[in-house]
Amino acid sequence: MYDVVIIGAGVTGCAIARELSRYKLNILVLEREEDVCCGTSKANSAIIHAGHDAAFGTLKAKMNVAGNAMMDELAKDLDFPFVRNGSLVLCFDEDQLPQLQELLERGRQNGVPGLRIVTGPEMKEIEPAISDEVKAFLFCPTGGIVCPFNMTVAYAENACENGVSFRFHTNVSDIRPLPDCDCWQILSDAGETFETRCIVNAAGVYADVFNNMVSSRKLTITPRRGEYQLLDKKAGSIVSHTIFQLPGKLGKGILVTPTVHGNLLVGPTAENLSDKEALNTTQAGLDEVMTKGRLSVPSLPSNLTITSFAGLRASEAGKDFVLGEAEDAPGFFNCAGIESPGLSSAPAIAVWLAGRISEKLQAPKKENFVKTRRGIPCVAQASPEQLKELLSLDPSYSNVICRCETVTEGEIVNAIRRPLGARSLDGIKRRTRAGMGRCQAGFCSPKVMEILERELSMNPLSVSKSGPGSELLTQTTRAPHTTSGGKQNETI
Repeated sequence: MYDVVIIGAGVTGCAIARELSRYKLNILVLEREEDVCCGTSKANSAIIHAGHDAAFGTLKAKMNVAGNAMMDELAKDLDFPFVRNGSLVLCFDEDQLPQLQELLERGRQNGVPGLRIVTGPEMKEIEPAISDEVKAFLFCPTGGIVCPFNMTVAYAENACENGVSFRFHTNVSDIRPLPDCDCWQILSDAGETFETRCIVNAAGVYADVFNNMVSSRKLTITPRRGEYQLLDKKAGSIVSHTIFQLPGKLGKGILVTPTVHGNLLVGPTAENLSDKEALNTTQAGLDEVMTKGRLSVPSLPSNLTITSFAGLRASEAGKDFVLGEAEDAPGFFNCAGIESPGLSSAPAIAVWLAGRISEKLQAPKKENFVKTRRGIPCVAQASPEQLKELLSLDPSYSNVICRCETVTEGEIVNAIRRPLGARSLDGIKRRTRAGMGRCQAGFCSPKVMEILERELSMNPLSVSKSGPGSELLTQTTRAPHTTSGGKQNETI
């Protein structure tokens, strides 16, 4: 019998797990994929929003502003990259200036500090690359950028260190109340059964499915596909701020932003779908990304695109986050409809929800909670002194495996051996950036595969890109070779 089972190991689920691990509770996280950060959390804009967009009084507004304010301390405690680069919301038409003013007033009402509208020559002083057609912009100094992979992994690793259990490849098929007690039974596709006093539904685009199993208040989540283009680091310094366009009915439009790793990101589109698995990109979508992106930054170079990708946002029909205990399902806590600004809001959502669950279970706080976590040393960003120290501890930090991102064997081995360590190429990529550079894993994949084989004693045929079903090799071949004595042997 668990105290809490969390369904979903995205950024919100892992953040809640970490906050609940402050208490004396037996906690389990169930995830259908092979790793944390495999859903919405792996394919988003990596933006920490200032908090001016959501309507005053909504959960989105409250959690966004509170989550934004927590980011500096969290990034320090959990050792993940975060930069307050500030954001701009561009207005291209003088007729839209009242909308910009409305956004300013809403932001101030929400409690966002430092907002102001900028016009005239000062606009180009702040961000020289923006279009000459811009009439004014809203300047938001508290906006930021983050690495969503590292943020999610950091939450999960810290939760694990504080006693939270994780089960991957576990697809929840049913949830039932247990008779004669205020508890729940969770069933998986594989026939496993888990019993728990409380459930946290953090299942992203599938959160409506689980809510509707237990509650008469039905939710409807529409997957909203967003397509992106990621540009090479040569384009990373074109802009220094995150640049939005005035929001429309389907979201904040196409943004242009630097990333914490030095690339430039453009996107997303916004397309409502019925398929909760539709992660393909389209030519029309990618054309739209670049065309609309150039309205903000005319100098965007499409020839420097190194990859494109799509993500799904969980858009709930009520247009707000759905948080808290279902009225007719005691012990079932929703964390549903977590679309933008979900990444920004995750820290505040976690604190809010963990407080309510711990209160319900009357759980005391631990005396030995470990709030800090150290990430994988990054050779590419290490000073000469830090590099010397790393090499004295482990010479494998001198063996560069991914040339584009300067990722070494030592970093990859560290990623595998850590709590909740990587088990696939994508798992390595999320933790170290091996394969995220200009060649998109064209050169480093074989070496990373060899390291996974060695460290995990894997059969070469079981090494995968992202878990079962994505194995990279289909067969071994045998070729004769001649020994020094002239005898022929067979090698695999």
